Amino acid sequence: MGSVTTAPPRPPVTTRTTSVLLLLAILAVALNLRAPIVAVSPVLDTIRADLAIGAGTAGLLTSLPVLCFSLATPLASWLLARAGLERGVLVALGVLLAGTALRSVDGLTWAIVGTIIIGIAITVGNVAVPVVIGRDIPPARAGIVLGAYTAVLNVGSMITLSLTVPLAAAVGWRSALLAWGALAVVAAGFWWAGTRGSSAQAVAAGTAADEESAGPVWWRRPVVWALTIAFAGQAFAYYGVTAWLPLLLRDELGMDPSAAGLSSSVFQISAIVGAFGVPALLRLFAGPRPALLVVCAAWALLPLGLLLAPHYWAVWCALGGAAQGGGFTVIFSIVVRKARGLTESRRISALVQGGGYLVAATGPTVVGAVHEATGSWTGPLLVVVASVATLTIAGTLAAGRPAVSGVSGWRSRTS
Repeated sequence: MGSVTTAPPRPPVTTRTTSVLLLLAILAVALNLRAPIVAVSPVLDTIRADLAIGAGTAGLLTSLPVLCFSLATPLASWLLARAGLERGVLVALGVLLAGTALRSVDGLTWAIVGTIIIGIAITVGNVAVPVVIGRDIPPARAGIVLGAYTAVLNVGSMITLSLTVPLAAAVGWRSALLAWGALAVVAAGFWWAGTRGSSAQAVAAGTAADEESAGPVWWRRPVVWALTIAFAGQAFAYYGVTAWLPLLLRDELGMDPSAAGLSSSVFQISAIVGAFGVPALLRLFAGPRPALLVVCAAWALLPLGLLLAPHYWAVWCALGGAAQGGGFTVIFSIVVRKARGLTESRRISALVQGGGYLVAATGPTVVGAVHEATGSWTGPLLVVVASVATLTIAGTLAAGRPAVSGVSGWRSRTS
């Protein structure tokens, strides 16, 4: 093909106010990407009694969204390709609000339908936000913003875990769950303000970059599948541990159920440390491999520590919690580095999350089945060790080879 000389796209006008608004938009959306799911957990017994359903059926209210994270990724990718990142996320927030309202309508059918809609809407945000960070945040600050995004995912979970029960005691569980829809309304306002005017710039930059990208078809690249397998190991371990850690602490240490539930929150809270610690490591070292290995070592100490020295559970939960927050951050930092254009970044993000969450949805079931079959927690903890080993091997392979042209490269060529 002959070359065509065109004027380069004008660089986007970036001001401090614009950057702050974009950061607030990203964090406001992050508050909505786990909180509506986690909000069900503390009132699940109340929901079971009100709807007259068994534990397995009630579990669908927390497990179905994770399955949607996988099965709905093609739909999310299609929506973002057609509507653009900016409008796509706004649509998703509107759908999230609708799903939250439907889940609070009387009857099991509406609860299930609303839950599925919530899962689909969150999937769009899961795919879109890392791509926006890779596209619009300067490379020097992208890791920090990705860490902040990861941290706020956990902050949103902790807010709903802490406040849903008091809200339900005051107004009932339906209104308590419905109240969290306000987060979607707030996020929509911040998102609209923070991403205004960036759509046209994104189209120009993405088109130019995609035309220049070279190499094998994106889904044939080994690094894409290595990242998918790595994220599957990370997510499987996270959901397996999250589901069963309270029961493990109760059985192994003799805690009462309320104390075990409170103690297991150490695993969630500590994610904030990893979310901000990994960006610091990424800036300290030339490549992502050292940060990845630190994350994997901390992850491995959780199951191994609980096996060998369970009375130090707080240390192991804190290390594992920091690792799960850092693992998400480092994997998607690698996605940002390896993608050769805006479209490829979106597609890789969708595939990594789709494949990873499909495996993760089986985590609670597999860990629980092994526990039931063996009658102890040794087998389940070894399953988590194997999952972390998968993360380590696949993640090391993905991080080890330098990118042909990272996001910072295609972004700099088009700005």
